[in-house]
Amino acid sequence: MRTESGIRSIAFLGDYLPRKCGIATFTSDLLGAVAARHPQSQCFAVPVSDVQGCYRYPDVVRFEIEERNLGSYRRAANFLNSSQVDIVSVQHEFGIFGGPAGSHLLALLRDLAAPVVTTLHTVLRQPNADQHRVMQELLARSTRLVVMTERGRTILQEVYQAPPAKIDVIPHGIPDVPFAAPDSYKDRFGVRGRKVLLTFGLLSPNKGIQHVLNALPEIVTEAPDLVYIVLGATHPHELRTRGEAYRLGLEAVVACNRLENHVIFHNCFVDLKELTEFIGAADLYITPYLDEAQSTSGTLAYAFGAGKAVVSTPYWHAAELLRDGRGVLVPFADPKAIAREVSGLLRDGARRNIMSVNAYELGREMVWSNTASRYMGAFEMARRQAAAAPRKAVSALPLLMPVADMRLTQIAPAGNQRARLTAPITQ
Repeated sequence: MRTESGIRSIAFLGDYLPRKCGIATFTSDLLGAVAARHPQSQCFAVPVSDVQGCYRYPDVVRFEIEERNLGSYRRAANFLNSSQVDIVSVQHEFGIFGGPAGSHLLALLRDLAAPVVTTLHTVLRQPNADQHRVMQELLARSTRLVVMTERGRTILQEVYQAPPAKIDVIPHGIPDVPFAAPDSYKDRFGVRGRKVLLTFGLLSPNKGIQHVLNALPEIVTEAPDLVYIVLGATHPHELRTRGEAYRLGLEAVVACNRLENHVIFHNCFVDLKELTEFIGAADLYITPYLDEAQSTSGTLAYAFGAGKAVVSTPYWHAAELLRDGRGVLVPFADPKAIAREVSGLLRDGARRNIMSVNAYELGREMVWSNTASRYMGAFEMARRQAAAAPRKAVSALPLLMPVADMRLTQIAPAGNQRARLTAPITQ
């Protein structure tokens, strides 16, 4: 059902597809869901790009910010002010913005006229000095704050003294997929007749996949038909700094443990359709992540919402989503515990099926159409609160640097302008 809103224009600021990262996927999905649910509101994207000229963005992208160029953040604010947007939806993660602890974003927010609704993808309980300073100003300059878990709300209040009335808890959105038996998908991946354990997402050392690989010898002794699918390209930042060292290390563990017939690596970044098919083929989903402070996991939300029984380490998002028997939690970096719990679920089909059905039913609350409605509620509240507050003055910065200093690319017809700011020519 589509509902009407008085909000005419919404800008979504954060990473954006085809950039390969979880924030880019989230921003793209959120924009698409809000646009579909509220077609009267014009939605467009303002991505932050980490590699100059690397991404072929869709037409919904109107302005592109260079991550490390402080001036481009200020010109983005001027662009948004000139566009007279009603709401700016910021997707915040420290690592995607330039400056110490992503502080370049603050330059944009200081000059912005429209109210800001900031989604906090990471909420740190023990921030360093730069992170704490950035968070305090980010919270002050945001009209409303969105977190995805109750723990995130608690940390905002206890560590950053955020006003409770300013915070909305909106779960991570998920695609609405039918509930189906795993066997109906397994032929597509050549694993018919086998039990499938799945992990997906961009690979980096904090994913802890090596601990699953070290648990597998014990698991396959009891379940010799098991195959563990690891789906995902290496994270671009990991690839630029250390290359494929982590993936090669995982392959070495497979060889050492003689698991070649039980592990399949798919080194690719798949689209949503193929991703849902991989998830559909899984009998069990596992997230062995090593960082307890991970407050959001889109991969966990997707698998849980598709009705998968989940085994996970107790990082914050998993501990909250999987409580009360909705999944199984294992200690960090503990292959023996992983082996015990995975084997137990593979033996107990009835328990696994109950867990799957319960996850799927709860997941219907998290589908993107529902998430979009909750975000629009936050946007409308932010607009009302901003209208009731004193109007702040904003500086009028030039949109463009002199031609000698900056290249500008404009794409799309009038009324649908896209500007992409790139590095100074002299650099």
